[in-house]
Amino acid sequence: MTRLRREVALFAVGGILGLAVDAGIAQSLVGLAGWNVYTARVVSFLSAATVTWWWNRTHTFAHRDSGRGHRAEWLHWMGLMALGAVINNGLYVLAFKVFPALHAWPAVAVAAGSAAGAVANFLLARAVLFRTARTSI
Repeated sequence: MTRLRREVALFAVGGILGLAVDAGIAQSLVGLAGWNVYTARVVSFLSAATVTWWWNRTHTFAHRDSGRGHRAEWLHWMGLMALGAVINNGLYVLAFKVFPALHAWPAVAVAAGSAAGAVANFLLARAVLFRTARTSI
């Protein structure tokens, strides 16, 4: 398997983990705690983005280096993921406008948004944050 294919596959695994965190938290906050779908998404998205950062720095891009410490790398990750978040959250909101019944099932809207933002997130992570090969010491 080529390195790029391996990265795409591992990024997809991280995306599935992030989706599970995102959808699980959004669904729980709406269904169990009575939060509105938009406020719940702020918490669920930040949690999921943190999980995907950890996964990708540990697995997907373990052979690449950001040149930053963990805190700075996480902050850079969150900044880069803003574009993916705009796409992701835009489709999340659009899903509720087009299909009002989804207010009872925010996990479906989370999935739609997550899929759309994944491509932008991979390209940004690989090309901007983890762009150089890790060197041995």
